Amino acid sequence: MSLDEHYKNLKEKTEKIFRNTPQVFCPYFNEYITLNSDGFHHLQFSSRRERNKEEQSLKFSLLPLALIVLKKSGTIQEYRKILQLSGSKSNRDGLTLMKQVQYWGFVAIIGDNPIKIRVIVRRVGDGKKVFWSVMPALKLSNGKDNINRHLSSKGIENN
Repeated sequence: MSLDEHYKNLKEKTEKIFRNTPQVFCPYFNEYITLNSDGFHHLQFSSRRERNKEEQSLKFSLLPLALIVLKKSGTIQEYRKILQLSGSKSNRDGLTLMKQVQYWGFVAIIGDNPIKIRVIVRRVGDGKKVFWSVMPALKLSNGKDNINRHLSSKGIENN
């Protein structure tokens, strides 16, 4: 299977998960976390650019594990509350609205071939808590993502 076929296959599986699983119950919050188009979009794009296909494939392949982490987590390892731009510039005055955004990070070692992952939940203002992202919880050396590329090329969705 070519890299493009592998990527398309993973993307289709991920879209299906988002369609078929609109929410997962998280014991830490004692409420449901929403899976929506915002989280799916963030798996494909960072705030500045489209993620490369290898990085997207890695995030897609970690999604099933991320949902297990959310369903079982009773504690968080990270929390951040910031003011962040929200929406687009106003035509009237050119200003952009700022909103309070909260991020929660769950870290777990999971899978048949154990891997340490970080799952991020996000809430803008008083809105719903939304699945935001998943990534390997590994430190990168010299700012390079060789670890991500290595894991992605191995097809960790089979783990």
